Amino acid sequence: MNRDLYRRLPQVDALLREPALADLPHDLAVVAAREVLGRLRGAIAEGLTELPDVVEAVAREARALRAGRIRGVLNATGVVVHTNLGRAPWPCSARVGALEAMGYCDVEMDLETGRRGGRMDGVRRLLHLLTGCESALVVNNGAAAVLLALTALARDREVVVSRGELVEIGGSFRVPDVIASGGARLREVGTTNRTRAADYEAVIGPETALLLRVHPSNFRVVGFTEAPSRAALVALGRRYGLPVVEDLGSGSLDGEWGEPSIRDAVAEGVDLAIFSGDKLLGGPQAGVIIGRADLVARLREHPLYRALRIDKVLLAALERTLGDHLAGVSPPVLRMLALDPAELRARAERLAGHLALLGVGAEVREDVGWAGGGALPGHALPGFVVRVHAEAAPLARALRSGEPPVVARVADGAVVLDPRTLDEADLEQVASRVAESLGRMAP
Repeated sequence: MNRDLYRRLPQVDALLREPALADLPHDLAVVAAREVLGRLRGAIAEGLTELPDVVEAVAREARALRAGRIRGVLNATGVVVHTNLGRAPWPCSARVGALEAMGYCDVEMDLETGRRGGRMDGVRRLLHLLTGCESALVVNNGAAAVLLALTALARDREVVVSRGELVEIGGSFRVPDVIASGGARLREVGTTNRTRAADYEAVIGPETALLLRVHPSNFRVVGFTEAPSRAALVALGRRYGLPVVEDLGSGSLDGEWGEPSIRDAVAEGVDLAIFSGDKLLGGPQAGVIIGRADLVARLREHPLYRALRIDKVLLAALERTLGDHLAGVSPPVLRMLALDPAELRARAERLAGHLALLGVGAEVREDVGWAGGGALPGHALPGFVVRVHAEAAPLARALRSGEPPVVARVADGAVVLDPRTLDEADLEQVASRVAESLGRMAP
């Protein structure tokens, strides 16, 4: 049987003559045909017993290659900063700014004088107005920002950090490894749960380059704990002429939900503060560095900066996000996190109503959502969800494979749709996709 299937596989030239593939660019059709035939040969070797429609498979492959892998999805998981789904959804203003920057733009030109301008002028001014910082620099993510700071300020010298802050924040980003990658030497002080300012002071010497403070973004240590205040660490740094660098993690301007406040860090004298652009700040992926002008200048002049700097599209999106904050407009992330349970219940009931009209059994239940993305660990967000009465795994798979893809969560043997991460306009479309997916599952 397998030998017969091999013989029935069409040749590439024969596929290219098929009318259904006639509109495809020749080179794309050839690549798609070879990809499909190669996969089918492998499937036959593994026991495939019936060939699919090869022409349709080639057409699908060509469309997928042309469109690329990354697609927009509807997030029905209730996880607001979902790492696998691209973290923060951008504000509308950021999307417009990015679109404008995709063509020619004034990223490094002063339009008034016609001369070369500063790439960071826009974000520097916005961050100064938002936080009071002297200067600012942006690179492509938070890990890059920490790496640049340590490389530029502490290479071949010691970085003092509490043992309780030697964390792994995800994607194998471990503080000790980043310190080593920057060419610095780690000097651990204190214990996992208790560190005092005196522990830092006891190891300060001629080889000390800076004091590093790291916010454990994705976990909490509770119970018998102690850590020096920011003010105490800053005072210690001033006494010995050492910069204090703080990785604030999620990027909360005002310290909502117990996260460290960017504004407070600047006001309390941290020399450099580092935070993400794509978590609680609610914008594109970026590693933002703010603080003393002389230290920021040293980072900007370091050769590593050019390799890590942010591109024009993300820079434009970040500027628009910061402009929204300055205008008092919350990004989608903060609005989702702050949604009232009563509003979520009303949304869930509307979604269940759409499903009922399509003949889909579902019920509204009280549940919780999560910030995600390493932000607000252990902080459950009370709300309401819709549980669909259907076999969970096949339905979740069918929802992901349709157009547009819907990503739900599976809990206690049911597909759960959380309206926290859905726009009001998405509810009817999600209901339609559920009904369509159940229809495809029926046979």
